[in-house]
Amino acid sequence: MKDAAIRVVIADDQALLRGGFRILIDSADDLEVVGEAETGREAVEIVRRTTPDIVLMDIRMPELDGLAATREIASDPELDGVRIVILTTYEVDEYVLQALRAGACGFLGKGMRPAELPEAIRVAARGEALLSPKATQTLITRYLSLPDGPPTTLSGELAELTDREREIAALVAEGMSNQAIAEYLVISRQTVRTHVHRAMAKLGARDRAQLVVVAYRTGLVRPAVAGR
Repeated sequence: MKDAAIRVVIADDQALLRGGFRILIDSADDLEVVGEAETGREAVEIVRRTTPDIVLMDIRMPELDGLAATREIASDPELDGVRIVILTTYEVDEYVLQALRAGACGFLGKGMRPAELPEAIRVAARGEALLSPKATQTLITRYLSLPDGPPTTLSGELAELTDREREIAALVAEGMSNQAIAEYLVISRQTVRTHVHRAMAKLGARDRAQLVVVAYRTGLVRPAVAGR
């Protein structure tokens, strides 16, 4: 067992993919695979048994699909610290919004380069960003196309935020990382991180992904600024 390693569970119904992911993850000094699952039901059971830091969750699996498994894990208070990353080839369709609502913290497309996987896991463990810019843009597009659309006035929920917290939450919703926000506002990354966490706490957002959803739902970010 690696000391202080980021602990990962891989849930995918294809043994070959699981094996490839395990090799990539275990080859990193700071990452460790603590379980594998080939069904959604098995994924939930293994996560409850091992309490990992990160779950790489496929969407289409037998017995229980990845969305339902994500929902079960995210709704369990004893697993509050577990971050679920949806690992899929379907990041540009309706699964994006469904998975985020279920409690996923981000997306990672199966078309990524092998070298990208370890760093993506580290980013997810830090809670700094949605992992795929394409998935972030899809989320925005899907949300803005909903029948009721975004609100036309700012929600009262935002009254709890300071001006700086609102500004940074809006930049997060546009898909910017903490580092990018720090450079844009000429402040430290730690200051950005502090404001993001305060905004999440005040708005009841479990993670950054939910902060993006809240930003659009409350009207903090509108179509006019989404493409900046």
